[in-house]
Amino acid sequence: MSTQRKGMPQNAEDGAPAGGKAPDSVIASQCAHWRGNPSSASPAVSLNVLYCDCAILICEKPSGVLSERGSGANLPELAALWLSARGEAPAILTVHRLDKPVAGLMVLARTHEAAGSLIAQIAAHRTEKEYLAVVRGIPAEQEALWEDLLFHDSRVNKTYVVKRPRKGVRPAKLRYRTLQTVQTPEGPLTLVRVTLLTGRTHQIRAQFSSRGLPLYGDVRYGSPARETLALFSCRLSFDHPETGERMTFSLRPEGAPWNLFEE
Repeated sequence: MSTQRKGMPQNAEDGAPAGGKAPDSVIASQCAHWRGNPSSASPAVSLNVLYCDCAILICEKPSGVLSERGSGANLPELAALWLSARGEAPAILTVHRLDKPVAGLMVLARTHEAAGSLIAQIAAHRTEKEYLAVVRGIPAEQEALWEDLLFHDSRVNKTYVVKRPRKGVRPAKLRYRTLQTVQTPEGPLTLVRVTLLTGRTHQIRAQFSSRGLPLYGDVRYGSPARETLALFSCRLSFDHPETGERMTFSLRPEGAPWNLFEE
């Protein structure tokens, strides 16, 4: 795989702010600039934090954890605990989402100004998001741009590719590149790198499944086995909300089925 598992920036599914509000002056007076690697997280809090300063926090969302505050394990509370363990103000705002079973990189805001800047960048398509996915089968093309119409049925929490525009249908676009295919007793598995050009609910999962390529472990979209969903947010790029510096972070997933593929 072309990404590396590292906890440093390479250079120094659209959400809205959520969570508790704290005065930005309190955050600024108590925070400290911090860089680290996944193993540097506080032993009391199970969260891989790659980077943190007074405006943002970059971390790896675990699979099975909600992106926003809610019942059960959620990333804002984990991040707040991590900050509290370091003696810093625990205010955290969510600016984008990953599906609950999806793991990988997320940026969280620590001030309302930072949240506003990041949300504006997402809306203007100035952020870059890349994913690694393992699909069952072999894509027909080595790389391609896919454009579909998607409808998300909230009653069953599932997204469908449809043929005609109607209420609730939204255009979706992604680009993928095949990295490697391996043969297994259950059939071929292919590692792909996906660049999201829009951010729709379950977009990657629905677009690949509609072409007979369900993601490994994605029972909801046709995978035959119930394993951990093989979809990982591996690269995130955006402008720092205070300095304007372009920041790019990358992370490689570990464990099965990722370890079936060459690095």
